[in-house]
Amino acid sequence: MNLPRPFDTDGDETFDSYDEFVAESLPEPGPFLADHDVLTGREHAAFHRLSRECFEERGVYDVTFGYNLARLDLDRRHPDSGFRYAREADDPPVLRAEFTPTTEFCPQSDTLTLGAFRAWNGTLERHEYDLVRVRVAPMHQQAVAINERLRHREARFRETGDLSTGDGTVGGPSGDTPF
Repeated sequence: MNLPRPFDTDGDETFDSYDEFVAESLPEPGPFLADHDVLTGREHAAFHRLSRECFEERGVYDVTFGYNLARLDLDRRHPDSGFRYAREADDPPVLRAEFTPTTEFCPQSDTLTLGAFRAWNGTLERHEYDLVRVRVAPMHQQAVAINERLRHREARFRETGDLSTGDGTVGGPSGDTPF
């Protein structure tokens, strides 16, 4: 018996398809993406399909909804939540990703943004960017603290290439940590 994978959307009218860009199902780009080239259309859909694969490989799941975090962008019940992406003009190529959670008090925002950061930057060979910078939208009550931790992780990654946790593990599907 073939069961659908957690990120399949065929036949489910609650979700948009990974192959389409539906602006009405996505949050507006926030201040972290301002003054950068926001991905739309095919570019957004292509990077988001890659996100689904990276998140599946690295176990980046929203435990509240029980699905791969990339699916939040497709969930019509939460049209103001999910990821938006923008390409920085700088060289080397850098992508910015801003996560807007479903509520301003989402207790998973810290874990989910760190997981996304580690998934994208742990799979650099799979996309065209030398770095994916991640932030949570300012509407979250802990945005300042979460974004400061993400800045710290980003600086450490740029300096050392290290994505490990404080205990030295990198995590993933076979590791002890979810990311």
